[in-house]
Amino acid sequence: MTRPVGDTFVKRRAGAPPGFTEVEAAGLRWLAAAPGGVPAVRPLEVAADRIVLPRLATVGATAAAAEEFGRRLAATHRAGAPWFGAPPAGHDGDGFIAELPLPHQVPEPAPEDAGWGPFYARLRLLPFAAASPAVAAVCERLLAGDPELVGPVDPPSRIHGDLWSGNVLWTSSGAVLIDPAAHGGHRETDLAMLALFGLPHLDRVLAAYDESHPLPEGWQSRVPLHQLHPLLVHARLFGGSYVAEADRVARRYG
Repeated sequence: MTRPVGDTFVKRRAGAPPGFTEVEAAGLRWLAAAPGGVPAVRPLEVAADRIVLPRLATVGATAAAAEEFGRRLAATHRAGAPWFGAPPAGHDGDGFIAELPLPHQVPEPAPEDAGWGPFYARLRLLPFAAASPAVAAVCERLLAGDPELVGPVDPPSRIHGDLWSGNVLWTSSGAVLIDPAAHGGHRETDLAMLALFGLPHLDRVLAAYDESHPLPEGWQSRVPLHQLHPLLVHARLFGGSYVAEADRVARRYG
């Protein structure tokens, strides 16, 4: 539950699992620490059942602000992470996306688990594979490091992890990030999330991003693959059309 109180927002969750608010606060601080990156809202108070944040005045997105967001997001990603699946600095437990667990990978994973493909398969897709043979088939290709599916090697990035349009607030001084599921991941994941539910001036964001931090070859063909995990999360939480869409995407790659 989010409740405005004067100049603050109080996000309260009764019976929150251990670390629920702490990992959000750590993620916000970690993202904000990226040199030249997108600003993130600053936690004012963190308790087991609540997090208090400043209340931001929002404005409409402009093309110029979108381009600046693209450049700054590139800087956030360039700040990097120690490994795929690394939690945000200052937090050593798992995270959450919405209300579902978001497991983090342990330091120095075995070589066969160290790349993005095995990480994405084991810790993002396999938890949903029992409900979809198509998801299991995608995981097999990722675990095998299929270059057609995984794409060129790209180092772990510092990603927001749940970067749909609702988690980008447009203010008079530019975009500000909220509600992260931050971890060491593939930068294409954040860009795919921006496209999943639409973002104002997304074409300007992507062009400015690519100019600042050129994207790996074939990234457009992998957008639905990076959208598969959030689609599976939505299918678990909300059912309906998300189930069919997740299965359609999985069959495309499986």
